[in-house]
Formats: sequence, C-alpha cells, structure tokens
Amino acid sequence: MALLAAFRARLLRCALASVCLAAAGGPLLAAEVYSSKPIKLIVPFPPGGPTDIMGRVVAKIISDKLGQSVVVENKPDAGGNVGTDAAAKSPGDGYTLVLSAVSPLVIAPSLQSKLPYDYGRDFTPITLVALTKAAIVAHPSMPFSDLKGMVEYARANPGKLTYGSSGVGTANHLLGEMLQSVAGVQMLHVPYKGTAPLVQDLLGGQLMTSIESSLSSAAPNIRSGKLKGIAVVSSARSTLLPDVPTVAEQGYAGFDLPFWFGLLGPAKLPGEVTATLSKVVSEGLRSAEAVEHLAQIGAEPLLSSPEQFAECMRIEHRRWAKVIRVAKITLD
Repeated sequence: MALLAAFRARLLRCALASVCLAAAGGPLLAAEVYSSKPIKLIVPFPPGGPTDIMGRVVAKIISDKLGQSVVVENKPDAGGNVGTDAAAKSPGDGYTLVLSAVSPLVIAPSLQSKLPYDYGRDFTPITLVALTKAAIVAHPSMPFSDLKGMVEYARANPGKLTYGSSGVGTANHLLGEMLQSVAGVQMLHVPYKGTAPLVQDLLGGQLMTSIESSLSSAAPNIRSGKLKGIAVVSSARSTLLPDVPTVAEQGYAGFDLPFWFGLLGPAKLPGEVTATLSKVVSEGLRSAEAVEHLAQIGAEPLLSSPEQFAECMRIEHRRWAKVIRVAKITLD
C-alpha cells in the first residue's frame, strides 16, 4: 500500500485537479456514436500473464459498459514492443486499443535508439489501470534462501546463476541488471516472451531464479514450497508474502520502482472517444469484481485521467532513463 500511495501522490502532483475531474467525471459524450462495431484490445504479452489478465478485465468492463464485443489479441515478442508498435500503427478511431506496461512504453526508448514508436507521439493515453509489485524468486534446489545468499552464490559462480525476465528491456530485466551493478556480481539473463512461460521453466528447474513482475504467480508457489521467496521489490512488504523481506531490508536501497499498466489508443484518438473510454474503464475498475480479479494477481487499481497518465509516462521515462544510465545498460 505504501508504494501505491506514493505513486498516486506523484500522479496527483502532476496534473491539475480541474483537468482530472473534467476527464474522469464528464458525460459519455461519444456513447451514441462510438462502439458501433467490435473493438480489438491488443495485449503485447502471452496469455496467462498479469498483463493478459488485466487486459481481459478491461475488455469485459468496456464490453459491459458500451454493449459491444471486445476481442483480446495477444501479440507477444521483444519485451512487449511488437504488440505496442502494432497498436501505434493502427487507425486512431477507437476500435484498436492496447493494454501496455511500463517497459515497452517508457523504458524501451532509453534502451533502443531505433524504437519504431514514441510513447508521446504515437499514442493517446486513456487511463492507468493497475500497479503490481515484483518479487525475486528461486528454484528450491538453489543453496540460498535470501538475497545475501543469492549474491554470495553469484559471486562464487560468475556468469552461471541464471535469472529470467519477461523479455529483454523489460522492467524485471533492468532490475536484474541493477542488482548485478550494485552487488558487483555477474548473472546470466534468460529472456522470455512473458511471465507464463518463464514460470513454467522456473518450476521445472530449467531456470535458477527470476524477477517476476507480478506476485500472483510467485505467492502460491512460494507458499507451497515449489519456489523460494528471496525478496519483494518494493518499499514495503506484500500482504501476499508477509514473511518475504524487501530488497531494501536486505541491504540494497533504491529497488522500489513500480510496475504499472495502462490503457492507450493510437495517436489522434478523438477527444470524445478518449473521454468515454476513460470514464467507463475508471468506473469499472472501482467495482468489487474488478478489484477482486486484480487482487488475484497481486495488483491494485491505479486510476487516472488521460492527462495524468501522459504526465506519468513523462516522469517515469526520466526516472527509468536515470536507472539505465547509472547501470550503463544498452540494447543497441
């Protein structure tokens, strides 16, 4: 909750209250003309992961509120960049949307100089959707149970300790790079197309450790003993894993970077369509059903106006760019 409150506080400082109220509380200006045909919602990660689950929650909200079918299309690859780029190149008519994440939107630009899209130029922000906490986990065969032991093992076995992420350039990949930098160790990064295939290999022992962007898959496996909980990547412990200490508690400060997800449309989305979608999704995410579904994946609703979302991306881009610069990470 502390991380969520801090992140919300930053958002509130970023936008005028009058703008927020106008966007979130206005009438459904486009309800009579918008949603005359099925809507496609692109999810740039594989089925079964946290982004996919959030996308299906949002798709149901839009479908229920507007009375139109919403088809979820998974387009995974390149850490979410492929699906996000497909959305950027779609017509700005409101019939193609994307549920994207922090990584392809504001991290990738600092890693790849030739990224085919620009978060500020090629998208229309609609609303933030949710915030999750990450966890460092390990296969139970590993001879360590905390971060100190993991670092010592990595130091004694340079380049041999594998850690998985949901793709090159994703937030959990960068957190792994940060850990190597501050701890002075070398680990072997193993990128996947999403969380679901990563977890399968981790449970099967093909992978030693991972940094998971959602506690939903980690918590049940840690409680059952199928995985070891090494650390929670947050400023506070998680209620899902109250016995697992944070990275900061184990001696490494600065690992409280949030994993957020948001709904966007292509550039030049009509203002009335943006207002309609922002209103219906924000209302839907307040429902008990949506809150419960998000809680199952360790996520909490994170609502915003389109203007707040746009400012959030600018701030987070600068924040992650500093992380990347200090850690000297590049994909070019």
